[in-house]
Amino acid sequence: MKKVGTLIFFCGKMGAGKSTKSKEFSVENNAVLISEDEWLSTLYPQQISSFDDYIKYSALLRPLIKSHVQKILLTGANVVLDFPANTTKQRAWLKSITKEIDAKHQLIYLEVSNEQCIKQIAKRRLEQPDRSAFDTEEMFYHVTKYFEIPLDNEGLEITVIGENI
Repeated sequence: MKKVGTLIFFCGKMGAGKSTKSKEFSVENNAVLISEDEWLSTLYPQQISSFDDYIKYSALLRPLIKSHVQKILLTGANVVLDFPANTTKQRAWLKSITKEIDAKHQLIYLEVSNEQCIKQIAKRRLEQPDRSAFDTEEMFYHVTKYFEIPLDNEGLEITVIGENI
């Protein structure tokens, strides 16, 4: 029987460290890293200027990403998806990628306080000035309204990493 790769994805509030951990996990697990931010900025440059734009263009990526990731997993390679898994609906979509091809998955939940996320967002704003329009405390609270903690009844393999990440 052919070995199928594992899909690793992350849940955490804005500024929790999902992209940083994605990069680390891809190296540690010899996995292909696929970043939503990279795909969006490459395919839709200058077209995302609001949260609604992000929702629209992110949805356009999903069918292509799903097929692409499934093909990679079927080669036996592991994949780290730096895509948000912050709502039940997002996690169900990510889980469907693996379920359809009988692959394993791992959800890493970065459990970080609002205060720490806001500090990390402020630091990121300085390090990446091109993100300063979105990386604000106001945007953090707007996005956090939609955040849903992953629950056991979602049928996910969940690993929790606490504040000291």
